[in-house]
Amino acid sequence: MDVVTIGETMVVLTPESSPLMRYAHSYSRKFGGAETNVAFGLTRLGHQVGWISKVGDDEFGKSLLSFVRGEGVDVSEVKLEKTAQTGLYFKEVRSGDNVRVQYYRKGSAASTMSPSDLNEAYIAKAKYLHITGITPALSESCYETIIRVIEIAKANGLKIVFDPNLRKKLWSEEQARKVLLEIAALADIILPGVDEGTFMFGETDPETLGQLFLDQGAQVVILKTGAKGAYYFTKDEMQFVPGFKVKTVIDPVGAGDGFAAGVISGLLDELPLEEVVKRANAVGALATQVVGDFEGLPDREELRQFMCEPTGEDISR
Repeated sequence: MDVVTIGETMVVLTPESSPLMRYAHSYSRKFGGAETNVAFGLTRLGHQVGWISKVGDDEFGKSLLSFVRGEGVDVSEVKLEKTAQTGLYFKEVRSGDNVRVQYYRKGSAASTMSPSDLNEAYIAKAKYLHITGITPALSESCYETIIRVIEIAKANGLKIVFDPNLRKKLWSEEQARKVLLEIAALADIILPGVDEGTFMFGETDPETLGQLFLDQGAQVVILKTGAKGAYYFTKDEMQFVPGFKVKTVIDPVGAGDGFAAGVISGLLDELPLEEVVKRANAVGALATQVVGDFEGLPDREELRQFMCEPTGEDISR
């Protein structure tokens, strides 16, 4: 197995008859979660991924589990929880730059995850552990689970990829800052946005933020600047890699998860860091071209066609 990820995936209800929920009378039902978005992005690029989580022992949970399995993700470590329901959220896509999300996830099945749910032998099979800052925000037991899975990963030689994925609606800013900094200090590869770096350190300059994350102990920091592109930092080098232009952003939700999938895919393929970030920029851009959290994530041929013209010329310029 190449990657194991852990976190909550929920039912997503999106108004169809009107972009505003107050006027909507019909909804489409999909699924969404940062960790499975990354998992889908990786499986479409040919990598083997396992997902650890809990879902409710209800119709939504069973449907979700079947769907994730159908995307090629191993779900053998996902448990059905009889005492809690599958979480859900509503997403209003008003325009490409105006998306509103309302969560109904408190007390969900995934929020009951605990360290006892972890199978060390399963995790040890992977090369990379992918985690986000969302999971520790769900409950104290989820926080303890993330700390424990990091310990297991370190003991078994996995590289830890951490996307802060800040969700201010889930916890207080003080607690969020404390925990995100704690996890950042334990990760090998960190994928923050500039806004998240500013939240964590109070700085706005990308180069300063990159150095601060390295000082925390990371080996690689890849700092996202939205559509413009991303910087990467190691102890020996720093470089900015420009993004890929798209005519219109249809749905920005999931672009960061696509970016993370591109990073991990590039690392698994042992590409140079510049090419890793270039791939990540491309996957993130493609994710914005389709309504949905993961539907726009490409396979290898789609990615190749997007990144290069027939002559092989980089179209990001």
